[in-house]
Amino acid sequence: MPTLIHERVRQCQVGEYPKAICRLSSGWVVLGDVQFLPGYSLLLPDPVVPHLNEMGVEARKNFLYEMSVVGDVVLEITGAVRINYEMLGNIEPALHAHIFPRFEDEPDEFKLKPVWFYDWNNAPEFDSSRDIEIMQAIAQGLERRGLIV
Repeated sequence: MPTLIHERVRQCQVGEYPKAICRLSSGWVVLGDVQFLPGYSLLLPDPVVPHLNEMGVEARKNFLYEMSVVGDVVLEITGAVRINYEMLGNIEPALHAHIFPRFEDEPDEFKLKPVWFYDWNNAPEFDSSRDIEIMQAIAQGLERRGLIV
């Protein structure tokens, strides 16, 4: 069953997805639809699989490693205090990894909770003119680490 993840990967493959940052061997790094936490990114596998357990051992290791390096880069360029990683697949039953920077100055009512407690409907949406700098910084950080294909 095609999902939004399938469609976004297809758009990345043909260069039509404005939030695409770069291609890694395991998939596509994209910026999140909303940026209440600046630098919120995702890793979308290419090819798309239903969930992590559907991947072979080497593909799984590679996906998880590259996800963690995206986290390293986001941590480095945003000044976040940590990175939260989430792979849920409940709404979109296709593997995708959320990479959330968490900041010291987040509001107290959200700081220690999962990001899903934020008001996603009123969060700052992706803005190509505002977000291009962070997208370029993520790509440069991944390129320095030799991950971009």
